[in-house]
Amino acid sequence: MAVSSLLVAGVVSFVGAIGFIGLISPHICRLIIGGDNRFLIPASGLIGAVFLIISDSIARTVLSPAVIPVGVITAFLGVPFFVYLIMYRREY
Repeated sequence: MAVSSLLVAGVVSFVGAIGFIGLISPHICRLIIGGDNRFLIPASGLIGAVFLIISDSIARTVLSPAVIPVGVITAFLGVPFFVYLIMYRREY
């Protein structure tokens, strides 16, 4: 688990916090839909897009004259789910 955490940290530091959505959206969809790739791949793209739109909307409206970086919002919403995956999902 420590190795996977370090790998994710390296990937996120390289591609940015928005790329973190691409790492967690398939796991969110797998929990909701299941492991069938016919539905999992398109749903991952859809969930990732919706998650980014919601994060961008939150980033623009929380401090109305100023804009919070969207990476802060995605990290704030995505990190608890990632910690949940590391702590409780042992079958990966």
